[in-house]
Amino acid sequence: MTHRLYSGLFVSEGTSDLPLADLVESIFVRLGVTVRLSKPDYSLLPRVPKDVRSRVEAGLRLVGGSVDLVVVHRDADNAGHHARQQEIIAAVRPISDTTAVIPVIPVRMTEAWLLLDEATIRQVAGNPRGRAEIGLPKHHQVESIADPKDLLRNCLLKAAEVSGRRRDTMTKRFNQHRRQLLERLDPDGPVARLDSWGRLVADIDRTVKEWRSPPH
Repeated sequence: MTHRLYSGLFVSEGTSDLPLADLVESIFVRLGVTVRLSKPDYSLLPRVPKDVRSRVEAGLRLVGGSVDLVVVHRDADNAGHHARQQEIIAAVRPISDTTAVIPVIPVRMTEAWLLLDEATIRQVAGNPRGRAEIGLPKHHQVESIADPKDLLRNCLLKAAEVSGRRRDTMTKRFNQHRRQLLERLDPDGPVARLDSWGRLVADIDRTVKEWRSPPH
């Protein structure tokens, strides 16, 4: 029997969040399913509105048609997980009621998922053997932090242990360092203890089971 390759569309809040697509693919692989998520280049189209439905519709045009799966990344922010989940499902369902939908909803922001691995933060900061206290939260605190982006920025600066012009350079490279942390995020690491990550894994597991169920 031929192993099926499933097609998918990945819609993120920004280009720095694109490594999340690779993480989703890797979780599918662990469950014995191969998914290839297309990451459309929206700059190829005239201005695309920021709402989820517009971005999904534009993404499908760019990838050339229907897909088996739509994965949408939206930070929970102050809206909360449930509101974001309903927003995503309501946006995708009118486009296709047969396509599987997986929301990727960090609480409150994607940066919260990056604040738990001290060793990786020190590596990305360029000071892997540093010993300065960098002020990382405990895993049970991280999803209630009001501004995890600002905290991550400060933790990277503390981990780098630089001053003057080098500190200024480090500050300007925050988006680059954030992306590196996302690329190195270990699905089995501390992030696995977070509720928002657990919901993502559960949604992927549910989708795999639905695909494997015989049609009625």
